[in-house]
Amino acid sequence: MERIFITGAGGFVGARACQRLQGSYTVLTPPKGWMATCTEEEQLTQMLTEMHPEVILHTAAISDTGYAENHPEEAYRANVQLPLWLARAAAQCGAKLVAFSSDQVYAGVQQPGPLAETMSLSPANVYGRQKLEMEQRVLEVCPDAVLLRATWMYDLPGYGLPIRGNLPLNLAKAALYGEKVRVSSRDYRGITYVRQAVENLLPATALPGGVYNYGSENQYDMVTTTRAFAESMQLPNADTLIEAADWPRNLAMDCAKLHGHGIRFDATQDGIYRCLRDYGLIK
Repeated sequence: MERIFITGAGGFVGARACQRLQGSYTVLTPPKGWMATCTEEEQLTQMLTEMHPEVILHTAAISDTGYAENHPEEAYRANVQLPLWLARAAAQCGAKLVAFSSDQVYAGVQQPGPLAETMSLSPANVYGRQKLEMEQRVLEVCPDAVLLRATWMYDLPGYGLPIRGNLPLNLAKAALYGEKVRVSSRDYRGITYVRQAVENLLPATALPGGVYNYGSENQYDMVTTTRAFAESMQLPNADTLIEAADWPRNLAMDCAKLHGHGIRFDATQDGIYRCLRDYGLIK
């Protein structure tokens, strides 16, 4: 049975990856809190050498962009230093490394339309800059590594798994408390049902080394997207939940490279239907 080492096993993506893979694979995880307190690369390398996984799935990160902006040194350790240690250990142990990057590497791009992996980037926020540096440094020491530029992801509460702020949850809270969700008519980005992202992780382990846009594509602006989510969820007064702003951003990714290897996602507005069906909220 293949051995898979997963970081961030208590997190949003990592917990779901553990749940899906357990039983079919030997799932290995560091002790709770160990990655946050590990101060020596040698400790991590020794752990992986003893566990000898075939695959290292790195989901842990400090992904809150505001927190990374205010705590850049702490975020740098989590978002650059630890992935680099894992890459060196993977190269030494002969394990396949699959690590999450982010669509935030595209923050600040002025170009319209879907964005490809090949474009030159200069991210506008600390988190995006750290993820881009991580990609570059990891591939230098471990060219076989697969780095997934993930979109914003979502799920609904349930199954005893951790949850965090996401679009359908924000909409449900707004409807419950009579609040509004503020989004821009000039903001473009894909949004992905996390369970589909987890389903595609095993195929991703077979990808050639490199960077891949990973998640649901979306041709619509965030006002249109948010309205579609609210209507799909059958929330009352869907239109009144949305406060339309007018600030520009383009994080919409072109996933043709991923498609070329047979890995596909539902489009953003189709993904919410899959999520609602999974939870028995629609047929």
